Amino acid sequence: MTRPTVSWPKLDRNLVAILRGITTAEVDGVIIALVEAGFEAIEIPLNSPDPFASIKKARKLAPASCMIGAGTMLAPEDVDRLADVGGNLVVTPNTDPAVIRRGVERGMVTMPGAFTATEALAAIKAGAAAIKFFPANVLGPQGIGAIRAVLPPEIPLGAVGGVTEGDFAAYMRVGVRCFGLGSNLYKPGDAADVVKTRATALVRAYDEAKAAQH
Repeated sequence: MTRPTVSWPKLDRNLVAILRGITTAEVDGVIIALVEAGFEAIEIPLNSPDPFASIKKARKLAPASCMIGAGTMLAPEDVDRLADVGGNLVVTPNTDPAVIRRGVERGMVTMPGAFTATEALAAIKAGAAAIKFFPANVLGPQGIGAIRAVLPPEIPLGAVGGVTEGDFAAYMRVGVRCFGLGSNLYKPGDAADVVKTRATALVRAYDEAKAAQH
């Protein structure tokens, strides 16, 4: 019996923009800047002002191929509200099988947070599309690499928390494929042109690190 899941999509770059604290008024410029820079996955954490209104706006602005979702999702009801505004990416800071399963039921891509092998395996069993190791800078590439040895090889692994462009190569060497980028990409109040400059630099660093792996 195969586990029910929605797979992580094939993206040109597995970079997730984390827009914690963004306001609905700022969404237009920032989303356009990120898409133009090459981001294909964007999350607006639920501890931002009026997050579902911002997500609804972002979904209308971004191409259909771009994943738009919510972060800091802690309850199955959050998943339902996300579905109602057109979101398709569920990101959590923790491993809650009920939230993961609801995301799968609603046809969404799920990326729960984990810190241990126990949490990661529980998330995979619940149907997670990818695992987000958080906070990644505490585990580091060595810690994630050790946990990866016991995980199914087909599950994409992400690193979130304290990750900068200078870290991409080291994480990629241990099998990390996805990166969530927060304060080094966007801080509340940042102008769209500032975000675009940072996003472009991060995309370039990701492309260079990925090319060096081959």
